[in-house]
Amino acid sequence: MTTPRRYQFDNHLPAPRQETPLPLYQPQPIPDPAAYDDGRPIVVQHIHQAPPDRTVQRVALGAGVGGGAVAAGVYFGPLLVAAVSSMAISLGVLALAVTVLVWGAVTVVRSVGGPDGKAAAQTLAKARRRH
Repeated sequence: MTTPRRYQFDNHLPAPRQETPLPLYQPQPIPDPAAYDDGRPIVVQHIHQAPPDRTVQRVALGAGVGGGAVAAGVYFGPLLVAAVSSMAISLGVLALAVTVLVWGAVTVVRSVGGPDGKAAAQTLAKARRRH
């Protein structure tokens, strides 16, 4: 009778892994009353963004204006403000440029001197005073 063959391997199966528990965060309560070292209390504030003010829309809807008109006001209101601001800035730059040019012209005319220059400067000064 022959004995059955048994295989032998050099690389044995690894030992089963031992499950290690993961570290678990456990919050610790803050002692009452919470305070800094110098005695000031710790104030925890939760700051939330306030919703936009809808007073005008509510008044308009209460006055019987339709929702479409309110939506148009909400949409076109900022566009109108932007357009008017853009025009005001453009006009301001234009007024500054005109002021600088007039000041430069008056300065050049005065610096030229002579009776003609003085007469031209007086004419310009009179024209500025009239307007």
